[in-house]
Amino acid sequence: MSNGPTTLTLHSMADVWDVYREELEGVEDQIRKNLDSSVALVNTVAAHILNSGGKRVRPLFVLLSAHLCGYAGQDHQALGSLVEFIHTATLLHDDVVDDADLRRGRRTASKVWGNQISILVGDYLYSRAICQIVDFRNQGINEALSEACRKMAEGEVLQLYYNGNPLMPEPEYLRIIEHKTAGLIAASCKIGAIVAGATEELQEALFRFGQRLGIAFQLADDTLDYTANGEHLGKTLGQDLRQGKATLPLLHLLQHCSEPDRQLIKDRMETRTLTDEELRRIVALMQEYGSIAYAMERAHAFVAAAKRDLELFHDNTAKRALSIAADYMVTRDR
Repeated sequence: MSNGPTTLTLHSMADVWDVYREELEGVEDQIRKNLDSSVALVNTVAAHILNSGGKRVRPLFVLLSAHLCGYAGQDHQALGSLVEFIHTATLLHDDVVDDADLRRGRRTASKVWGNQISILVGDYLYSRAICQIVDFRNQGINEALSEACRKMAEGEVLQLYYNGNPLMPEPEYLRIIEHKTAGLIAASCKIGAIVAGATEELQEALFRFGQRLGIAFQLADDTLDYTANGEHLGKTLGQDLRQGKATLPLLHLLQHCSEPDRQLIKDRMETRTLTDEELRRIVALMQEYGSIAYAMERAHAFVAAAKRDLELFHDNTAKRALSIAADYMVTRDR
């Protein structure tokens, strides 16, 4: 495999965004081009969330994976825009399921236009993406993205099944986030390799990279729900517990805290109530019992494993960018 263009020195995620800015702008152009429903409200609702400040991480992984495998065409930009359509559809649906008030610091579409409109616009974005994907006439791309969509739906159902259950085993929690979050990131990496004509071995290496990175991303995100600056995060802290969701920091705490504290947490999960004072106490307990540290250690372990999947590839700018992006997935404070 060719190393491609001259390898650039990258030090931070800001460098990565800067180097690939022009191609990411091409993704934005494709997003605007594809958002062309004859029903104006569909475009308005979709634009509300598409323009809400998302980092376009998944399209970036399409671009980087394609370049890692020596791609020099333009189709990766269109694919990146369609991956973002699928991701945005999941956000619209998730906010309805979670009855969320905020998304990236703005009112969710479901709170502005109602649940029915949000669900239907999410369906439109899914359908629009699939129609455009079929036009590539590439069975590998079709299979990767349809499988990701199937997994996301299953992950959402599985999460609802365990909602309010403080006894969920850690492997089931990991299975949920592997389906809900990691599936689309893994597919994003794989389709970049597919469009570049990479071997099946390299496609699968990038799929594993994305899958492990997606798990790390969600582990870090679930931990931020208890530790981040709420205003900067763009949502209410402790929201997972208020919605009855047992994520890894809470599962670890439930295994180690005292029985009275365990009962308090179980009660709050069942009643979906949580005062700010109770949240502060639970976060303090997480710090005391090492639950925050445990969850982040698990996240970093998945990042390290993901980076090992890149060892098959020659060193180039894209490989260095993917390594930096891998660290960013768990060090960001979004």
